[in-house]
Amino acid sequence: MEVLIVNQREVRELLSMKACMKEMSEALRALERGDAHMPLRSVMWLPEMTGALGMMPSYMQNLKVMGLKVISVFPGNVGTDYDSHQGAVMLFDTEHGQPLAIVEASAITAIRTAAVSGVATDLLARKDAGDLAILGAGTQAHAHLEAMLLVRAVRRVRVWSLHSERAEEFAERASKRHGIIVEPMATAFDAVQGADIICTTTSSTDPVLLGEWIREGTHINAIGACIPTSRELDTEAVVKSRLFVDRRESTLNEAGDFLIPKGEGAIGDDHIQGEIGEILEGKIQGRRTDEEITLFESLGLAVEDLAAARYIYVQAMEKGAGTALELGGSRKGNA
Repeated sequence: MEVLIVNQREVRELLSMKACMKEMSEALRALERGDAHMPLRSVMWLPEMTGALGMMPSYMQNLKVMGLKVISVFPGNVGTDYDSHQGAVMLFDTEHGQPLAIVEASAITAIRTAAVSGVATDLLARKDAGDLAILGAGTQAHAHLEAMLLVRAVRRVRVWSLHSERAEEFAERASKRHGIIVEPMATAFDAVQGADIICTTTSSTDPVLLGEWIREGTHINAIGACIPTSRELDTEAVVKSRLFVDRRESTLNEAGDFLIPKGEGAIGDDHIQGEIGEILEGKIQGRRTDEEITLFESLGLAVEDLAAARYIYVQAMEKGAGTALELGGSRKGNA
């Protein structure tokens, strides 16, 4: 029995942002229709709280696959030679339970997270939105810039980071890559002034975006905070926004951007307007007016990783990419 191993370089070659956005739309639709299933992620924190190991299983009936993403999260890796998220996605078929592939997860995480934000932005941002602010200057910042350029005619890009040198490096690199001018800013306040699309992609545990800074008509993608005790937005920012999520259950259990204002009594569960899949399926309305502020809280879903891994596997098989690994054993196992 052979399993296909797909490395990080191959993931980036096989999974374009545009293709991933299409796959993410279909995955969120499938989840809304009940064709995809997943429990809440399981997270094991190290005793020192320096890092964690996350385990995210899922099943997609429409694609006839199931899988498990195992990923380590070490925020302290930011700015080092190591990714903050490292791991693999294991892909299985659902006919015989056969392992099909082991796919590097850091690249999948970067691409699919930004792709989902791209889908949400296309649904929720004003059609004429094009002044982009990115808070954070790491892997997700780069991926989100790529996704935003695909869904809106971006006129201006500003970036801010807790580490000014990283914002400057990001601006130089991104400007060359995309043929646009990216401006590094000294403060988060400066970065978001006049912006109508804001992406928060930091590893900060405290708010980096304040509600008083956000103008009418803005769309926000909140990406960085994915545990109950961390948030990138202050309470005012969440209260004044119409909140949309990737999945209600995950938000109610994991999203500090939501749970902290809720704990303060500022909002209730009904502040969640709906899921992106519900908008895609035509069950709810997204943006209603040009003046309202919309917020997409992204936690990342196992079905997104599974859909991406399955797409990569199909592409790799068609193009002869990846490395086949013989696991050995027979088709019939011993009880």
